[in-house]
Formats: sequence, structure tokens, C-alpha cells
Amino acid sequence: MVDVTALLAACRAADLRIATAESCTGGMVAAALTDIPGSSASFERGFVTYTNQAKVEMLGVQQATLDAVGAVSEEVAHEMALGALAHSEADIAVSITGIAGPGGSEFKPEGRVCFGLATHAACRTETIEFGALGRDKVRIAARNHALTLILAGTSTA
Repeated sequence: MVDVTALLAACRAADLRIATAESCTGGMVAAALTDIPGSSASFERGFVTYTNQAKVEMLGVQQATLDAVGAVSEEVAHEMALGALAHSEADIAVSITGIAGPGGSEFKPEGRVCFGLATHAACRTETIEFGALGRDKVRIAARNHALTLILAGTSTA
């Protein structure tokens, strides 16, 4: 896992504030960040948007996007990350939407997680296939990957 203390120090050094928009991780990224004393200097807020309705209401995800591609998609991760920026005072936002399991489908298997990383300059997305590791392990892997994305984003924000 990323050294969260170092991540927060990098954000402080760059004068960056973080927002999170989480679905399948249910707030695990925000919890990892706020476990560190003094994190309020860099962590601005977190959105746990587990349902599609919450994604629409809290982050401005378009219902048409959800209808067209589903919640577990890079398109929704993109809109979630941008929504977290728009609804906060943050400079960098990470989003996570995926299928932690058990379950999934032929088209969206267990362990597929889509991520977004947005700054005021750009937003990029990616999908990671963690595989059917089990719910807890997929969620931990997704949390760790999101923290890695934030750390990498501190140099480009």
C-alpha cells in the first residue's frame, strides 16, 4: 500500500486538496486518508455514492450515461471524478466504481474496477481487472490503487 503519510505530505507540499468519490470501496480511501493525524490539511471531502441515484444526486453523473453503459464503466468513473471536483473545494479527485463480488457477469466480471483521476486540468480513467479475489481483497486492492493514483496525480495537478 502507498505510504499515506507521504501522500498527504506531497499534497501539502503542492498545496493540493483531495476529494474522493467511492462506490464499491464504500469510503475506504477516505478512511485511509483520514486515519493519519493532520489529514485535514489535504483531505477536503469524500462522497460515498453506492447507488446510481446517489451518483446522480451527489456527483451529477448523468442518468443517460448510467443507462447506456452502467455504473461500472470508465464513463461513469470519469463523471464521478469530475463531479467530486465540481462539488468540493478539492484540486484532485479520485473515483472508484466496480464489482467487488461476489458475482458479476460475463460482460462485467467480479473484480473489475474503474477509476477516475481528475484535476482542474484533465481527467483520466482506467479499468483494472483484479479478478475474483473475493470481496474484501478486491476492495483493498481498489483502495490501494486509488491511493497510488492520487500520489501520482500530485505531480501533475
